[in-house]
Amino acid sequence: MFATTLDEGAELRPLEPWQAQEFLEHIGRAREYAGPWVPFTATVDDLASARNVLQRHADRQAADTGRFCGIWLDGRLVGGVFFRVFDTSVDGCEVGVWLEPSAAGRGLVNKASKVFIDWAVYERGMHRVEWLVSSLNDRSRAAARRLGFVKDGVLRESFPWQGIRHDMEVWSVLAPEWRVLREGEGPGGPVR
Repeated sequence: MFATTLDEGAELRPLEPWQAQEFLEHIGRAREYAGPWVPFTATVDDLASARNVLQRHADRQAADTGRFCGIWLDGRLVGGVFFRVFDTSVDGCEVGVWLEPSAAGRGLVNKASKVFIDWAVYERGMHRVEWLVSSLNDRSRAAARRLGFVKDGVLRESFPWQGIRHDMEVWSVLAPEWRVLREGEGPGGPVR
């Protein structure tokens, strides 16, 4: 198993079916904060549903159509990053993130997203990375902006969730843009 250091006491690691109990406990802490935006944080409510979510993502990783990693802070699962879409036939993917409130404001989503996007662009040759977000989710829109994504447009009322039809904003960064952004970060540059 691999682990990537994100910050003092913070790591990015694969999140797998055998960790269903830890995932379930984390979702209990994250539900109110992330539930309005991240469907699985609202629907995982027992060990079986936690295991099913993790198994579905493990199957997608085995098929090379996704990745699912957790963010641990001081040994405790506090969030994660995943490829909701990973399509090598068009060299495009969509990154998604979630966090529990205890880990907010530390830049962990930004750091974990950079690791994922670096891997997609530098290792897998992805050309386009997308970030889809509800127009009501100010935190996620700000994260996309901080990472250097550009807002492409809005899919009006395209996502019905919890009784609301959300406008979904489509943000993207292209591989050449990502390389320039990462090179501009100076020493330490991209994680490869």
